[in-house]
Amino acid sequence: MKVITLHHPHTINKKDLPPLCMALGYFDGIHRGHQKVILTAKEMADNNGWNSAVMTFDPHPSVVLGHKHQHVQYITPLNDKIELLEQMGIDYVFVVRFTSAFANLHPQEFVDQYIINLNVQHVVAGFDFTYGKLGKGTMETLAFHSRQAFTYTTVEKLTEGNEKVSSTLTRNYLREGNMEQVALLLGRYYVTKGTVIHGDKRGRKIGFPTANIELIDAYIVPRTGVYAVRLLVNETWYEGVCNVGYKPTFNNPNETNLSIEVHIFEFSDSIYGEEVQVEWHKRIRAEQKFPSIDELIRQIEKDKKAAITYFEKS
Repeated sequence: MKVITLHHPHTINKKDLPPLCMALGYFDGIHRGHQKVILTAKEMADNNGWNSAVMTFDPHPSVVLGHKHQHVQYITPLNDKIELLEQMGIDYVFVVRFTSAFANLHPQEFVDQYIINLNVQHVVAGFDFTYGKLGKGTMETLAFHSRQAFTYTTVEKLTEGNEKVSSTLTRNYLREGNMEQVALLLGRYYVTKGTVIHGDKRGRKIGFPTANIELIDAYIVPRTGVYAVRLLVNETWYEGVCNVGYKPTFNNPNETNLSIEVHIFEFSDSIYGEEVQVEWHKRIRAEQKFPSIDELIRQIEKDKKAAITYFEKS
């Protein structure tokens, strides 16, 4: 898979690229709705002898278009998104740097420069995709702006229950800690990547050593609480229980540093400095403050049993 970063104005033209079938969208999460768009483009590319392509944008448009500086958290940060697209068998990924100048392109200018000039033969996008200044370009206007240089397919919304499968809904479930619904929307478990760092070692002192994980990208962290998780360490998955929160039993009420700590079952290796992945399965309970360390230890035992039972049944 070839990844091409485009800075506006770009200098690529048709002769630089093979004929493409391109999926357009921001695609945060690569959820099942996104997969429908991307795989439709891939299937059409395969059927017509074209190369498959995906165009995405970085950073999130709200960073540029928002009225104040926003720190955006992602379901799939850019590197994860690229990794997932490669797993889906896409040939080209175009990462357009989303700047004020790019955002000010008129819809026709966007189509001319970022579709026609990239040798796109067919476009696939969701029904709600917009393009150009103020999002004035829509799938209804694309036929007019195409100059008959390409054809297009509009993918209708995918629903789960009565709700549209969307990044917004996925984010809401993540903030509720509803990991089962997140997995249903994504078609896979939610994963965050991080590095194991030194913590305060309190877990070790009470008989539950933990891997303290510092995220390596701007992920959405699930709601505070205790979770059944799996941890990928050196290409091996281990089951465990994770606490996300502010450790109220130990810390003062003004503590603002969120911690992610995983107690890995049947594991004693030193893994400081290792890059790991947390696969989030189920929220067991909310974070709470215990009146004594002994009561905390008893609760951790219960949490561990709950996680073990979950994995035995799943």
